[in-house]
Amino acid sequence: MDTATLIAAVDRLNNEFGADLDRATIQGIVAGAYDKLAAGATTKAFLPLLAERFARQQLQAMLHAQDTSSTKIPAVLFLCVHNAGRSQMALGWFNHLARGRAIAWSGGSEPGTEINPSAVAAMQEVGIDVTGEFPKPWTDEIVRAADVVITMGCGDECPFSPGKRYEDWALEDPAGQGVEAVRPIRDEIRERVTELLKSLDINAE
Repeated sequence: MDTATLIAAVDRLNNEFGADLDRATIQGIVAGAYDKLAAGATTKAFLPLLAERFARQQLQAMLHAQDTSSTKIPAVLFLCVHNAGRSQMALGWFNHLARGRAIAWSGGSEPGTEINPSAVAAMQEVGIDVTGEFPKPWTDEIVRAADVVITMGCGDECPFSPGKRYEDWALEDPAGQGVEAVRPIRDEIRERVTELLKSLDINAE
């Protein structure tokens, strides 16, 4: 573990979230994020950077869960097995179409090592860049913060939290398939995300 790099990450996140969360909480989230990602990593070269980004999402989710204001926006969690194809494409479409009027995260029951290259290429064809994302597990903070949980093939491994709205999207798994086979999956996901946004009173743009 690159301790100095992780301490620097805690410093940056403390500057972002310190007004609402204490440093010990932030440090614990960063350490937990690192450990979760390290458990399935084939290389540790970029782990501190990814841990910081993963921790940032969890901290955002914590604050979102605590928000009781009338202006709170909806939150959605997309879950699949490897968090490398379907859930990443859904997240890409959601962010593209919602344009900040709702927030979303993604996760996997058995996170892969990288996003499916065919899924990346298929999304690039429609002008959406998902290369900044990476496979990761879900966390309790993110599950609690979500208003809607969308599952895609993870079955009983997907987390259940009482009071949440759940939907299961029966989508073909793009793993191991070329771009030609992934395009129809990508397009179906767009249609489903559009309907999801409508159900949240958000007109897709």
